[in-house]
Amino acid sequence: MNKEQSGVLRAWEATVRKTQAAKKRANSIFGTISLASAADDDLEDDNDKRISISGEEHLAEKILPNGDYYTGQWCDNFPNGQGKYLWTDGCMYIGEWHRGKPMGRGRFSWPSGATYEGEFKSGYMDGNGIYTGSNGDTYKGQWVMNLKHGHGVKHYSNGDWYDGEWRRGLQEGHGKYQWQNENHYVGEWKNGVIFGKGTFVWSNGNKYDGYWEDGIPKGNGTYHWPDGSFYVGNWSIDPDEQNETYYPSESSLAANLEWDPKTVYDDLADCKIYPGERVPILPSQKKLAICYSTKGGNKPRRMSVDGRVSVGIEMPFDKMNMWESDGDSIDLGEVRRSYLDCELLGTVHHDDTNHKFNLELPLKVPKPGKRQGETISKGHKNYELMLNLQLGIRHSVGRPAPATALDLKASAFDPKEKIWTRFPPEGSKYTPPHQSSEFKWKDYCPVVFRTLRKLFKVDPADYMISICGNDALRELSSPGKSGSFFYLTDDDRYMIKTMKKSEVKVLLRMLSAYYNHVRSFENTLVIKYYGLHCVKLTGPTQKKVRFIIMGNLLRSEYTIHRRFDLKGSSLGRITEKPESEIDDTTILKDLDLNFIFKLQKTWFQEFYRQIDKDCEFLEQVGTMDYSLLVGLYFRDISANGELIPCGRRTYSIFLNIFNESAPRLSRAEMDQLLLDPKRWGSIKLGANMPARAERTIRKPECELLQLVGEQTGECYEVIMFFGIIDILQDYDITKKLEHAYKSIHYDPTSISAVDPKQYSKRFRDFIFKVFAEDT
Repeated sequence: MNKEQSGVLRAWEATVRKTQAAKKRANSIFGTISLASAADDDLEDDNDKRISISGEEHLAEKILPNGDYYTGQWCDNFPNGQGKYLWTDGCMYIGEWHRGKPMGRGRFSWPSGATYEGEFKSGYMDGNGIYTGSNGDTYKGQWVMNLKHGHGVKHYSNGDWYDGEWRRGLQEGHGKYQWQNENHYVGEWKNGVIFGKGTFVWSNGNKYDGYWEDGIPKGNGTYHWPDGSFYVGNWSIDPDEQNETYYPSESSLAANLEWDPKTVYDDLADCKIYPGERVPILPSQKKLAICYSTKGGNKPRRMSVDGRVSVGIEMPFDKMNMWESDGDSIDLGEVRRSYLDCELLGTVHHDDTNHKFNLELPLKVPKPGKRQGETISKGHKNYELMLNLQLGIRHSVGRPAPATALDLKASAFDPKEKIWTRFPPEGSKYTPPHQSSEFKWKDYCPVVFRTLRKLFKVDPADYMISICGNDALRELSSPGKSGSFFYLTDDDRYMIKTMKKSEVKVLLRMLSAYYNHVRSFENTLVIKYYGLHCVKLTGPTQKKVRFIIMGNLLRSEYTIHRRFDLKGSSLGRITEKPESEIDDTTILKDLDLNFIFKLQKTWFQEFYRQIDKDCEFLEQVGTMDYSLLVGLYFRDISANGELIPCGRRTYSIFLNIFNESAPRLSRAEMDQLLLDPKRWGSIKLGANMPARAERTIRKPECELLQLVGEQTGECYEVIMFFGIIDILQDYDITKKLEHAYKSIHYDPTSISAVDPKQYSKRFRDFIFKVFAEDT
């Protein structure tokens, strides 16, 4: 511990000793002790109730309920201005505050000796700043929400250093990394590893200049020696894919003819990227003690420095004050009495159970639904079809195939590129015996889909286990609007959809453009496709069942509380179920939406760019009727199932606080996510995204005209999942006739069936109203 911290601790201990008498009088110090002036002491009444001077900034020195210490400027029950806050665990922040949050320039220090000095926003390390770790690591550069993001220079304790671009806490973009042994790399990075085009120079003067993948040479590249000799060609750790040629210099006398390119990979094995120090706890996770008075011995309610209120703390019915993120001091007893008065006067409309139209009704988490789908067991009408599907997948994925590069030939995308395999019950040279009837199996464009699975980082063994393992598939209870049936794997990882012949044609027609798009944009929101197949049953029916395997966008370790399917059209875009029958598996539609979603600035910018690129792609391939599937996990839920806002005051949160028997709801999931750098990688565009959902309210009389309701300021912390689905609807003659017919009876802008260009524009305009930058 440094001298400054030691001095502060001594002063803090001295202050605590001087205030022992006041502590005893305050009965466990649940009130606020102000030592700034005698005038403050005069304001304390006989009942020891906390009284503050509202709106007036003044200097204060405070021992907070749990023993934390604050000294500095104070206004409206918040640190506001310059101040110093010391937590009992030894963490300390000195700098600028705004309504209880570190905001501006400041210095945060950890008990380990680590420090951050720089800019803060809403309690996060955000802006330019310097982090010095207890082990000697230092980083100087740009930050966004506690993560290195932008340009920065990091010096590691082992002597390595990196100067370049960062993204979400990891090296990404262009940068230079130098090892302590003087080896260095200059070039492109991705997710913290060397990836793309770059140059590696060894301390002995040897150099590799070319393409990299996951930290090793992959693709075209040249290896140089100081004497001018060089190897050039295609590089790969797989010897079968290597294809290099040696060019000796005049002075080398062919000295390197026997040199093995494998030594490059051996030499690189010693050049690891130093992991650096793990931050023990982030500044935004530190709590501020909540100040209020009571005669009881209840536990204090706490709030994090980024404005989030932890939930589940017991509170009495007495008059209390607490800090809210909007800076107001709230009398909970008064709120409760006002709400009860409203009930007696009839101004709270209990007969209106639609939360879209009644702001006075608190939002509740929907009731949990049954696990989706019916398990396909023996005796099920589609049991044999499932066995056929699993046999075919096992055959397709397990079939030996030559390694392929990501650059595919045009012939691989030819719709005629397909493989038929016969599966007799007794088995054959290529297929195992089975208990099903004989069938034929077709793989469409197998090389393309095998490469897509590789591009999407799908492990073949895991893929087969999910679909073809001992656990049966589950069939969703009813077909979709198109008549297609859906099947889920037992681990919810993959969804299998039966397809019409017209949809297969659309996918095969656009497959080359789809492949190039998902390859070019790693963060594309377009649904991921893993395989296209057909089962042809033998016998008199000769029935063909075509199906596509795709990723399940809403698979998560979190419970998905709300699901929305959003298109930007209004005709028929409302759920028929009453509120009481909606559960967490119900797919809600545009006119059911009662939120807008706020993303942090850099995420919103990336979202905006990606939606533009994805819609441009879908418009170019001529499809329409797609939608954005959105799943929400609400982080703060009361014991009685009400959603707890993170900002605007609502009656529901206050009524819930009075429930003294409410259990403490853990925030361990989010804390673990923020603390563990390995899990930061799981946050990507459309998956595991922290965000805020702001409640909107509709006017009942203009429901059909008001796709996006009016904002209320009432926000909820959520984890979001979203992606674009149903991209295979061609604007064919059927859709053109539907558009013509419905345009006679309804507003043409309200219907789904419009041409791809108009659909893309309307979809974008709507989505950019539903999603916004969180300022």
